[in-house]
Amino acid sequence: MVFEDIYEFYWQKIFRLCMGYVNDTDAAQDLAQETFIIVWQQLPKFRNESSVGTWIFRIASNNCLRQIEKEKRFFKTDLPVNLEEKKQESMEPQIQMLYKFISELPETERIIISLELEEVKQAEIAQITGLSESNIRVKIHRIKEKLTQKFKNNGY
Repeated sequence: MVFEDIYEFYWQKIFRLCMGYVNDTDAAQDLAQETFIIVWQQLPKFRNESSVGTWIFRIASNNCLRQIEKEKRFFKTDLPVNLEEKKQESMEPQIQMLYKFISELPETERIIISLELEEVKQAEIAQITGLSESNIRVKIHRIKEKLTQKFKNNGY
């Protein structure tokens, strides 16, 4: 397993997963970069007990959860409105809205739907989250219903 190949294959997937957590391009890039630093450091210790993708998604999820916990402990001031608007222009409005809605979900639902959007198999999502496969199927269905309702409530 060559780190560069892993990085190339998983970078966008991990970035999108992080976007689902933080809904902020710069923060998501930082979290993705931190994830790959950990992957690079831990790669020699990887024991192939799961697929490399499952392992990387777990690292990314744990990294995102740690960041969210850190942010909860510190007071954060809002950015000026004009900066937020400028950032949002770089992405399609529906995709930006999707990331916003995902970031408003509870943490477990955020990781489940983010992994589902990355086309991670439900068995792997169950392994990453520690939930049963049948529970994952039910949760995905309910999360999709929630997100659909949010889009409808916002005129999409």
